[in-house]
Parts: sequence; C-alpha cells; structure tokens
Amino acid sequence: MQEISAAVQEGATAYLNRQYLTIGVVGLVIFVILWFLLGVKVGIGFLIGAVLSGATGFIGMNVSVRANVRTAAGAAVGLKEGLAISFKAGAVTGLLVVGLALLAVAGYYSILVSMNVEGREMIDSLVALGFGASLISIFARLGGGIFTKGADVGADLVGKVEAGIPEDDPRNPAVIADNVGDNVGDCAGMAADLFETYAVTVVATMVLASIYFADNPAMMIYPLMIGAVCILTSVIGTFFVRLGNSTNIMGALYKGFVATAVLSAIGLWPVTAMVIGTGTEFTVSGKTFTGASLFYCGLIGLVVTGLIIWVTEYYTSTSYRPVRSIASASETGHGTNVIQGLAVSMEATAIPAIIICAGIIVAYNLAALFGIAIAVTSMLALAGMVVALDAYGPVTDNAGGIAEMADMDEDVRKTTDALDAVGNTTKAVTKGYAIGSAGLGALVLFAAYTEDLAYFISNATPERFSFFQGVELNFSLQNPFVVVGLILGGLLPYLFGALGMMSVGRAAGSVVREVRRQFKEIPGIMEGTGKPDYGRAVDLLTRAAIKEMIIPSLLPVLAPLVVFGIVMLIADKSAAFSTVGAMLLGVIITGLFVAISMTAGGGAWDNAKKYIEDGNHGGKGTDAHAAAVTGDTVGDPYKDTAGPAVNPMIKITNIIALLLLAVLAHG
Repeated sequence: MQEISAAVQEGATAYLNRQYLTIGVVGLVIFVILWFLLGVKVGIGFLIGAVLSGATGFIGMNVSVRANVRTAAGAAVGLKEGLAISFKAGAVTGLLVVGLALLAVAGYYSILVSMNVEGREMIDSLVALGFGASLISIFARLGGGIFTKGADVGADLVGKVEAGIPEDDPRNPAVIADNVGDNVGDCAGMAADLFETYAVTVVATMVLASIYFADNPAMMIYPLMIGAVCILTSVIGTFFVRLGNSTNIMGALYKGFVATAVLSAIGLWPVTAMVIGTGTEFTVSGKTFTGASLFYCGLIGLVVTGLIIWVTEYYTSTSYRPVRSIASASETGHGTNVIQGLAVSMEATAIPAIIICAGIIVAYNLAALFGIAIAVTSMLALAGMVVALDAYGPVTDNAGGIAEMADMDEDVRKTTDALDAVGNTTKAVTKGYAIGSAGLGALVLFAAYTEDLAYFISNATPERFSFFQGVELNFSLQNPFVVVGLILGGLLPYLFGALGMMSVGRAAGSVVREVRRQFKEIPGIMEGTGKPDYGRAVDLLTRAAIKEMIIPSLLPVLAPLVVFGIVMLIADKSAAFSTVGAMLLGVIITGLFVAISMTAGGGAWDNAKKYIEDGNHGGKGTDAHAAAVTGDTVGDPYKDTAGPAVNPMIKITNIIALLLLAVLAHG
C-alpha cells in the first residue's frame, strides 16, 4: 500500500513541479509588464495572488496524496474510520483555501493602508492580486484536467473496453497516472479555482465599495469581516461531520455543511452591526438602503448556495431520475446513452439559472448592485466547507485504487467504493457551487468595469485620465458594436471548451497507444507476472498536459485586448469600450450555461455507470455497462476539464478588462 501511494505521490509532485515551473515563466513576464505599466505595488499584488494560489493547490495536493493510503487503511477497520480520515484531509484543503485567500486580500489591503496608499492605486493593486490568483488557477485547472482525464479516458478505453480488466487493475500501465490525475486535477485544480474565485469576488466587492462609498472605509472592510466570521463557522462545521446509525455518508457530510450555513447566517448579524451598523442608511445609484438590507443580501447568498448544491445533487446522484434515466437508456446502446446524457446536461441548466436570476433580482431590490456583491461574498464565505467536500473525493478515489492494486479484502473495496460513490456526487456539487458563484462573481466584476469606466469618463481632463476624454457610454442593443461584443463574448466559452476537450482527446489518444504498446511488448502483464512501466504514462501525460494548457489559458487573457485594439482601429474609443463591456456580459451568460451543462452532464454520466456497476440493469460485463462506460468516457472531459476551467476563464476576461482601464488611465 505504501509503495503504491508513494508512486502516486511522486508522480503528482513531479507533475506540479514541472507545471508550476512553466506557469512561473509566464507569471514572471506578466509581473514585469504590470510593474512597468502600473507600478511596483500592482506588480507585488499580482505576485501575492499568484504565489498563494499556487501554494493552495500544491499544499492541498500534498495532503491528498498522503491521506489516500491512510483512508484505505481506515476503510479496512470500517466505514466510520475511512470517512473520518478522508474528510479531515479534505477539510485541511478547504480551510487552507479560504484562509490563504482572506490572508492575501486582507493582508495586502492592510499593508497598503499602512503605506497610505488609496484611491486608484489601492484598487489597481487589489485587482492585480485577483488577476494573479486567476492566472494560476486557469493553468492549474486546465492542465490538471487534461492530465487527469487523459489518464482516465485512456485507461478506461484500453483497460475496461479492450482488455476487459477492472478499473484500478494493477495490470493497467495507466492506473498510477489515473490516480495521480485525481490529485492534480480535482484537488490542486479545484483548490486553486476556488481560491481565485474567493479572492476575486472579495476584491470586486471592495472595488465597488471604494466607488460607491469613497468616504466610508468601513464598507471595504465589511466583505473581509464576512469572510472572517465564516472561516470560524467552517471550522466549527467540520466537527459536525459524523456518521450516524444510518451509515448515510452523504447525510454525514451535509451535517457539516448545514451547520456551517446556519452558524454563518447567525454570525452575519453581529458582524453587520459592528462594522457598518444595521440601521445606517446608504445610497447607491439613487437607491437608499440600510445595513440590515445588506445582512438580508448575505442571507440570500447562503440560500442560493444551498439551492444550487441541492439541484446539482439531484442531477448527479444515483438516487434520482436524471442519472437513472441515463442508466436505463444504456440498455438500448451507446448512442441512446449519449443522447440521454446530453439531454440531461442541457436540462440541468434550467433550475440553477432560475435560482441565480431570483437571487440577483431580490438582492438588487434590497441594496442595488452592492447587494448582489454582498450576496456573492456570502456564498463564497462557505467555500471552506464546500472545498472540504470536494477534496474528500480524490482521497477516497485513490483509496479505492490502492485497495484494488494492493489486493486488499473485498470488504475493504466495498467500503472505499461506498465512499467514492459519494465522492463523485460531492465533486459534482462543488463544481456546481463554483460555477454559480463564479457567474455571480463575474457579474460583480462587470459592474466594477462599468462603474470604473463611468468614473474615468466623468473625471477626465487634459491632465488626468485624458484618454477617456470624449468617450460616450452606449450599451444599447441598437449599437451594433454592443451586439458584436455580446456575440464575441458568447463565443469564447465554446471555443475555450472546444480547445480543452480536444486537448484531452489528444492526451488520451497518446495514453491509449502507450498502454497498447506495453500490453504487446512487455511479456506477462496480463498474467500478472510482468510489471507495467507506470512512470512512462505519467511522464507522457505530464508533457502533454503542460504543452496543451498554454494556448487555451491565454485565450481569455488576450481576447479583450485584441478586441479593444481592433475596434479602436476600425471605429473609435467609445465603440471599443462598448464592445469590450458587451463581450464581458456575453462571456458570463454563455459561460454559466456551458459550465453547468458540462459539469452536471459529466457527473450524471459517471454515476450512471456506477449505478449499473452496483448491479442495476444487468451490472458489470453487460451491453448496458459497455454503453455506460462510453457515456462516462464522453462525460469525463466535460466535467473535469472543460466545464470547471470555464470558471476562471470567465473571471480572467473581466479582470483583464479592469486592468486595461487602469493602464489607459495610468498612461
């Protein structure tokens, strides 16, 4: 068991070291550019966000690859012990994400205040911090996703489909790479993803506070205090995760989430009263509201989080209609499985969209755009517990692989399978939460863009913000440049998703060829007398993932700049700003639907396969099972590569637009 775990640990560490070296080169170039264009404080902000985002993923991965073997050993004792170890490992990563994200934003804000930095320089420095976190996140999410799904798809296609051997069978040369991928994709990638979502949303809320309440610094501190109190409630919530007499694993995990949400709702009131006052009146865009209204917006964020998690579980759990309908469709073949899976993936966008729309309208009616920002901040304040649920997944998945490869008792594998089945749902639930919060967070960034632009235009003089002189804001749909911006923005998530999917296809193809070669050239693999070369598949995927992640990751960075430059050449400054603004909105709208569809559909396909493997519709080895494996293979890059990577992609596009305004204003 220790030998297998050490191989996974070595492969994951080697991959992240090489990936972060590549990202570091890109980050260093951008750091120098930001320093040159906007000053040293902006450059340092970018560096803080990038380093801590990378650290979150790296430390989370290191915890995960050490907890897997301990979970397998715990599962040999019983379900309760296996759950306790795997969830504690996830909780380390979850609390690390929110702890470091709040430390980054609050810490740098405190340093800037102590240096008497204020106004635009303060805002630009914090926005750069968010950009650093987002840039690392998109590389980690996409690169890890390409690695993990290239390994998973390749291992399944040759191992399960062609050779007819079980999942995690030690005879499969890609099996260690598959386990490595779980950690670098679902653990390191998700940790970096939610780190940047948390940091960027808090920064965006602080930017809006600095614009709307320039003479009230307490409003910038308010989102930080919401995060602070919710870290404490998340710590307390972890103690509520206990397996009861019903041995309901999902129920045990949800106890922790519900406890965290309830305690957070209670904690928001004294924080609001202490920092801004529940009876204090504020006015934004002609709308007057009180501190109590912001407290209610925070409650809306908590409710939206709970509803999105519930809907995502409905579409991805084996207990409900969507997954069972895909399993049933598998009886009539591969084609009907894929058709039903695609249908479920599209259907799964409807209810979350309605929930998000309702949350936006209610929060806006309570406290205008700032109310929406506070609602999203409260959503992300639960990130510690939600990431704990997600990071639990790869630990239990690896524990199952170790149990299979180490030839442990069948009872142990049954226990790890039970833990892993819930892990599939928690991973899907976390992705649903991440997407919903990312979409709303990006909406706050879009509001920051429009408010920033209006500020620069209204204060433009020949000596200050001169570039913005003569610019007229026009976001009317009668403006053809707005329509063009919406179309181009709507295109980006589809193009980005396509690039991610094709990257997985190429990586998986190389794994298929390598596994076939080893089956053919290394004698005795299938008989168990010969040992596969696991390291070859890990190294092959490492090189493929790092090569494939570069171009898609740079797409959201370059798109706003290229569009702005081209429209400037063919029209004028007003048209360029309108096009980029509309493009940001287009990215948010289609990105939300693409990401929800991909992650929910992929999770449903995965659990439909597991539902059949549990003995339903004929069980393993049947035609229905073969069809379900095909559906799972299609869904893998959907849910673990392209879909989740859309989250940071949406926010990077918006952050680049904010930095573009800063550069033009600075110049």
